[in-house]
Amino acid sequence: MASASALSRPTAGTGVGRRVLAGAAGGIAGGIVFGVLMAIMGMLPVIASMVGSTSAVVGFGVHLMISVLIGLGLTVLFGNRFLTAYGRGALVGLGYGAIWWVLGPLMIMPVMMGMPLFAVDLTALMSLMGHMIYGVILGLVAVRVLKSRA
Repeated sequence: MASASALSRPTAGTGVGRRVLAGAAGGIAGGIVFGVLMAIMGMLPVIASMVGSTSAVVGFGVHLMISVLIGLGLTVLFGNRFLTAYGRGALVGLGYGAIWWVLGPLMIMPVMMGMPLFAVDLTALMSLMGHMIYGVILGLVAVRVLKSRA
């Protein structure tokens, strides 16, 4: 009979369905926390402008959709390899959030909005903090989902 700790660990063969659930749950959890921080900073209308709106509610919706997609990227592609324990999940999430800070607000969003690339100011540094918080929450929630029994 397998030990209780062995039963709670994700296996090398964690199915794609479980990894999708982990990415969606982690993306939503991290996205909500990061979204609240963005709302406090008044950044949600900027996110909404990516789809032609100025509404903070639209911005929050767009932000959550992006959060889920980014969460799926981590868990579907790398969940079996990197999200095997809480400490590792938090560390991987921290790095993943930092990578998305460079890709998102420093590269993709400026290109979409006709702004300069790699513009680092106080707002961008606050965004880095938000992306790293998002990543840690994503990693921790994903590990929890991957460790849970089917």
